Amino acid sequence: MDEDLESSLEGKMLIAMPGMGDPRFEKSVIFVCAHSADGALGLIINKPNPDVEFPALLAQLGLDDGGQDRDIRVHFGGPVDGGRGFVLHSGDYSSEEATLQVGDEFGMTATLDVVEHIANGQGPSDALLALGYSGWGPGQLEDEILRNGWLTCDASREIIFNPDDDAKWQAALASMGVDALMLSADAGRA
Repeated sequence: MDEDLESSLEGKMLIAMPGMGDPRFEKSVIFVCAHSADGALGLIINKPNPDVEFPALLAQLGLDDGGQDRDIRVHFGGPVDGGRGFVLHSGDYSSEEATLQVGDEFGMTATLDVVEHIANGQGPSDALLALGYSGWGPGQLEDEILRNGWLTCDASREIIFNPDDDAKWQAALASMGVDALMLSADAGRA
């Protein structure tokens, strides 16, 4: 595996290319939380889960909203372990229990305390909740990139935490100077 590619994906965004073939990832933008020779883990940041609302999630977890009225959407993070929650958040927060720091600007926490802190207004300044995650085995993500399944770009807080989920795919492409109308599902070989 190319060591430069391996180290460069953690903290990056993946942008699904047209013609990916998996409808779960169509027009997805994924933030890569972890990437190593053992595989990769990421969260889809632009697909809200229409079946789960934050207040109902808090009630199900037995948590009080502390009088806060925050508009927190719960997202479909990916097809793996759909009952497990993850919070992608700004780097200004770290859980006492377990936060995976992803560079200086981001963290990912999968423990209940972050949800409780968000509900009480003590959590990170920016947060995105996700149920499930996207995962790849060793070399799988690199292969999908080589087969024209994903573009990669630098992560942007403005895109990740933008409340307009429908705009994130095109915004991620635009951050690379790519017009969505110019994309092709076919990979070229010179």
